[in-house]
Amino acid sequence: MYSQLTGNVFQTAWYAIYTRHQHEKTVAQILTSKGFEIFLPLYASPHRWSDRTKMVSLPLFPCYVFLKGGLDRRLDLLTTPGIYSLVSCAGQPTTIPPDEMEALRRTAERGMRLEPHPFLKCGDWVRIKSGPLTGVEGILVRKRDAFRLVLSVQMLGKAASVEIDGLLVEKINSNRSDAWSSAAAAPSQLRSARAV
Repeated sequence: MYSQLTGNVFQTAWYAIYTRHQHEKTVAQILTSKGFEIFLPLYASPHRWSDRTKMVSLPLFPCYVFLKGGLDRRLDLLTTPGIYSLVSCAGQPTTIPPDEMEALRRTAERGMRLEPHPFLKCGDWVRIKSGPLTGVEGILVRKRDAFRLVLSVQMLGKAASVEIDGLLVEKINSNRSDAWSSAAAAPSQLRSARAV
């Protein structure tokens, strides 16, 4: 039994669900219909067939769906078709830092063009100074002739990037880059964890 404070944290914390390949949308739809709060960030990608090209919506983080709270209904959650497990460490569901989830959600809700990005282990942490994403932090990188802000979910070893105006960011000091080296091995360990 856990304390009331711990119970409240369980209900408001974000977790990652590890799903079967290409089952992210189905899992999100089923869990939403069961009353769970789900976040599944998508991005548009051109897909070519022999006779045409079409834009399709793909999961930003393949094989992962985000869940807010809901661990009091763990059996209902884990018996959902397409779910392998909750991302866990030492048998306990691992929470995602709130600032990482907030950055992803704010970016997605404002209709910014997100796309997958390789997970970086070093780089300058920056904060957006003005505009609709004011206060969002991430790593500034350059892709072709544009600046992009990389948003990371460290425990999954996954990242996404959004195009930004390089003049709107300021460099900040952060200890996050030190934590990345210790977190680099975590995704493989977490994915192999059994359902809790």
